[in-house]
Amino acid sequence: MKHSHLQQVVAYMQSFKRIGAIHRVSNHVIKIVFDRHEIFYFNMQRSNATIFTCHKEIERSKIFQAPFDVMLAKRFERSSIESIVLHNNDKIIRIKASQSGTYKASSALLQLEFTGKYTNAIILDDRGVVLEALRHIDESVSSRCVKVGETLEDPPPPCYLPKAYPLEDVRDFLEENYRHEQEQKLSVLKQQKLKILQQRLERLQAHYDALESEASLRQQAERYRHIGHLIVTNLHTIRPFSLHVELQDYDGTTLSLELPKAFSSASAMKEYYFKLAKKRMQRAKNLHIERENLEGKIRYIRHFIHTVEQAQESESIMALFPQKTSRHKQERGNDMIETFFIEGYKVLLGKNERGNIALLQRAKARDIWLHLKDRPSAHVIIVTDKQNVPKQVIERAAALCVNFSVFERGDYLVDYTPRREVKIQEGANVLYYHYNTISVSKS
Repeated sequence: MKHSHLQQVVAYMQSFKRIGAIHRVSNHVIKIVFDRHEIFYFNMQRSNATIFTCHKEIERSKIFQAPFDVMLAKRFERSSIESIVLHNNDKIIRIKASQSGTYKASSALLQLEFTGKYTNAIILDDRGVVLEALRHIDESVSSRCVKVGETLEDPPPPCYLPKAYPLEDVRDFLEENYRHEQEQKLSVLKQQKLKILQQRLERLQAHYDALESEASLRQQAERYRHIGHLIVTNLHTIRPFSLHVELQDYDGTTLSLELPKAFSSASAMKEYYFKLAKKRMQRAKNLHIERENLEGKIRYIRHFIHTVEQAQESESIMALFPQKTSRHKQERGNDMIETFFIEGYKVLLGKNERGNIALLQRAKARDIWLHLKDRPSAHVIIVTDKQNVPKQVIERAAALCVNFSVFERGDYLVDYTPRREVKIQEGANVLYYHYNTISVSKS
């Protein structure tokens, strides 16, 4: 942030009297609630430090319990602000706050340094001794150490005269910071995730393009079967462990055959070629299943790519890529089903017809089933664990159903009902009763 902007933000903050709550919402972002309703976010990421505010509260990515976080809450939760200044005429905000105890009031300093490479958040006592820091810095990194129990030195003052950049409205500036940061984050996230999805699509497409035709497989099966019969006919001429044999064909011609390995007997050779013929014929019969399976996966990935491309918020993209923890782990043993998590609820989505059938078979009676009204779509299951599911979870699951079923923009109706109300007819075709309907707009 520019020095001039920090000056104006500090001047704006000097009207605040109390800190109600303070904690990290992500690795680098500290949330401070001033005077009960004024919420500021301090992004202390190196080389990208900024201050922003927004109309909606940002949820914590996790509960942070590092020594810094414990000290932050201990010293500044429900505290009175004594002063907020731009320290040392540098890009450093220093907030001094006190808490009233039973015997005496204790003061502490929160120093937020927007100094580029050494951006940091440091907690000091009223004598300037470091109590904790977001980043500890020792002598090997910088001549200015940040160590618990040691007095913090001020960085060298700026060797330039900061230019003035007047702001028309500080709050508008902070909100614009948030919008700009979200746009950057969204752009980077889209690039990362789309690259991953594009690689998946290319692998699937390459696999699909490499599929042999049914006619070719049947032709191979017939050839291997013919060789097997010729070996039976020429048993008396074949020597064990040969790598090359001459077989007399039925029309009197000679077939020269190079064997892939040395067989202990002609009978073993015969069995080898009959097995090859059987495998090729079986593969030819089931080729349509593999082809449909791959087509479903390709269609699913294309829907996935389209959903990411149309996302308006980074949170929407992150919800599509849950972290693989011991609790939130991708379903194993069935690659026809995708797993998402919405506010802690597991949401399963069928990637194709086989995935939809598997979902219907494994879902419990009280799980919630969702499907586009009166048209083909992915089946979606919300695993309830016999709990009541909030309406916003159902709405977001319905949005998943729409996004992974259609490409066109518009308003769509999604029916949902407990799984016990869904009766399987044939394959993934169902009848369902006592359902509700929700409208989803796809932009």
